[in-house]
Amino acid sequence: MDTVIVQLPEETDSHSEAIRRKPRLLHMGPGETRDFGRGSPDTALPIVLTDPGVSRRAGRIEAAGDFWRLSNFSTSSTYVVENLEGAGEHIKVAPGRLGAPVPFEFSRVVLPALNGTATFKVFAPQHAYAQDGTGPDHGEQTVSPFSLDPTSKYFLVLVALCEPRLRSSTGAALPGAGEIVERLSPLESCRDLTRSAVNYHIDYLTATKLRLRTDRTEDPSPRASKDGARVGAKREDLVTLALRFDLVREEHLTLLPQRSPLPCPR
Repeated sequence: MDTVIVQLPEETDSHSEAIRRKPRLLHMGPGETRDFGRGSPDTALPIVLTDPGVSRRAGRIEAAGDFWRLSNFSTSSTYVVENLEGAGEHIKVAPGRLGAPVPFEFSRVVLPALNGTATFKVFAPQHAYAQDGTGPDHGEQTVSPFSLDPTSKYFLVLVALCEPRLRSSTGAALPGAGEIVERLSPLESCRDLTRSAVNYHIDYLTATKLRLRTDRTEDPSPRASKDGARVGAKREDLVTLALRFDLVREEHLTLLPQRSPLPCPR
């Protein structure tokens, strides 16, 4: 089972700075390691950072259960790991430090470089939670099939997506990305939320957290927007699963901003 996902940096042309290849994903299971750095003509690294200020073999990440470790092979540079949902929360990994544990689910690894900084992202979606009947006397630990963090931004997006069905009926229309941005914007943690970020969180929930299949047949009518149909089907499947297994419940609606009361009719 994959426990860590690395989003590889974009590959750009050194002269025009045009993107040659969009970010790709590198999946890792428990105990697997991947080195990062510039590499060399004789040694190709799994995670390539092309800036000339980055060491040829700058460090290593290791998947370890529901978290990951970072080793800093530099003798002079400190690396920073930012929590992408932590409002500035970060940890520093000193030169020569090996196996520093990183507990964040959404992380950005930042290395000093000649052209500012060199970065890549690491996701650790498979959080372990206590389950009934687990412990040293009950055999192997039970792994939660749906490891959702109620304090995360993606969970707020999921609650906002499910809100109409929780408050009304199964036939209520689901909100679009713009409506979710408007619904969550009063929260301090969501002041900078954008439509693209909402769609990113929905994709993350669909593909990684809840592992939904995305190969549903689309409407072949020429009047139907294939992209729109695909997005609509994805959100419908996401809400159906979340409500079927009580991953989002009425009590979670308290995480959303309070709605302004309707004016009294005169």
